[in-house]
Amino acid sequence: MMTASLAPIVLFVYNRLDHTRQTILALQKNLLAEKSDLFIFSDAAKDAGAMPAVSDVRDFVRTVTGFKSVTLIERERNMGLANSVIDGVGMICAQYGKVIVLEDDLVTSPHFLQYMNAALDEYEFVDQVISIHGYIYPTASRLPSTFFLRGADCWGWATWKRGWDFFESDAKKLQDALLAGGEVSTFDFEGSYGYAEMLQQQIEGKVNSWAIRWYASAFLANKLTLYPGVSLVHNIGHDRTGTHGGNTDDFSGEIATTAIPVGGIPIEPSVVAYEAIRVYFLSLRKTLGQRILNKLRSWWHRLA
Repeated sequence: MMTASLAPIVLFVYNRLDHTRQTILALQKNLLAEKSDLFIFSDAAKDAGAMPAVSDVRDFVRTVTGFKSVTLIERERNMGLANSVIDGVGMICAQYGKVIVLEDDLVTSPHFLQYMNAALDEYEFVDQVISIHGYIYPTASRLPSTFFLRGADCWGWATWKRGWDFFESDAKKLQDALLAGGEVSTFDFEGSYGYAEMLQQQIEGKVNSWAIRWYASAFLANKLTLYPGVSLVHNIGHDRTGTHGGNTDDFSGEIATTAIPVGGIPIEPSVVAYEAIRVYFLSLRKTLGQRILNKLRSWWHRLA
């Protein structure tokens, strides 16, 4: 049963007014929106050229209604997406003990908040579960209604303070532990996607990704994330508007139109889902080669 205390929502925005508007509109249509507190973190402009677009976004989010409360945090200097997320999630977790996290290009199903809060309640005291995720790849094979995978994810997610406490910002420390454990292949979905390579790029300063460090932190702690069998999130950011984003529909699939019940499943990684995602990654590589691989990477280390 869901408790009376709903998780606060944090939304990270920058300079994409149309995307932000779509994200907010979809969130307002969620069944629990009017009972939820919304915190909007608006990053400052990188340079003078970015100021008008950032200003337009801030003007819009100041008008947002439809939630229990709306709090706008306007950054005074440009932090970049990674630092903004790390700081913002930590801040809200410290204050409220749990959080639901979105970025400005994630359009949610009306059942997203219901699923997130139900799962946060269901697994609040299950130490092995580190987070809840709302997006799932459009795999060719049918997935269980809900399932667990080892690690964590970044497109519409939630966690508790006890989960975020595992976040390790030092990518070299994460890499050393990954190599020492001899689990690079598992980490990379049996070599179907180069997550370990992205961790190396983080070390080299070629990317600045909170997401690869979050995944690695959870994976190395042997923690699990709950996923829905049908996605509750649609990413609209793959239209070349993001700093590193490409233009592709390869991540788009069915969006849940009914509530997804949670609970009643084994607290263990799903072998079936892991294999389906591995095959999905391989199908992208075989079909579109390095171009798609680069777009997948952009998902993980896109900067604001």
